[in-house]
Amino acid sequence: MTVKEMRLVVTADDYDEAVAFYRDVVGLPERESYSSADGRVTILEVERATLEIADPAQADFIDRVEVGRRVAGKYRVAFEVEDSAATTQKLADAGATVIAEPTRTPWDSLNARLETPGGIQLTLFTELDLKQA
Repeated sequence: MTVKEMRLVVTADDYDEAVAFYRDVVGLPERESYSSADGRVTILEVERATLEIADPAQADFIDRVEVGRRVAGKYRVAFEVEDSAATTQKLADAGATVIAEPTRTPWDSLNARLETPGGIQLTLFTELDLKQA
């Protein structure tokens, strides 16, 4: 079996707000969208996707490092960005709730945690070791 694409499917109570946030504020290009009497869907592109699987102890550790306490549910989205501090402010200005300001992690990245429209917990991270190379 070969997996050619991974999609994270989000059901958002306020569809228009969630699409506007991720497409217009975050800047994810729209690949396609569909609308019918049965509902609407928009597919947004990211440059690369990975599937990260953590055991409960690691998930607890990540939350403690990024936020100071356990806050995420079973799923959390993480975006690597050029400047996590500036992006955190930009997304907060556009309606995301900052759960934790950017924090340097033991794995040498600058991570922030937000809750976005649609109720998704989002980690923004900037790899610091790559910036210094």
